[in-house]
Amino acid sequence: MAAAIAPLITDGDLLVLVGDLGAGKTAFTQGMCVELGVDEPVTSPTFTLANRYTGRLTVNHLDVYRIEALAEAEDLAIVELLDDGVTLIEWGDVILPALPADRLDIRITFGEGDDDRKLEFTTVGDRWSARRAELHDAVAKWAT
Repeated sequence: MAAAIAPLITDGDLLVLVGDLGAGKTAFTQGMCVELGVDEPVTSPTFTLANRYTGRLTVNHLDVYRIEALAEAEDLAIVELLDDGVTLIEWGDVILPALPADRLDIRITFGEGDDDRKLEFTTVGDRWSARRAELHDAVAKWAT
């Protein structure tokens, strides 16, 4: 599914990934990176907080699971990251007040089977709201 929406990604986009441990936030990022032409291993930045990859666009991959205070999130200079490429933030709901109000929120939940997942997309702000129809079309074959 990440590969299906990758063609919609533009410089400056922010994607906030939300879901329980093991739901597939890093797997989603890996799929996005493959489609964006990243040719190096993509791993969860749980302990480093941020990884940066180069493909068709620069990919900034953050994991804020260990962030305990909003001030720590502000130290990550997220707004500056948005100047260069696309930024995906795992556990981003924890720091929503520190994030720009222009983003795509992606909630990943477990499905009935062990490998089943449900993804809910919420467009926030003008950038993604303008692409809502394209996003719908990109994921339509998985809609239930």
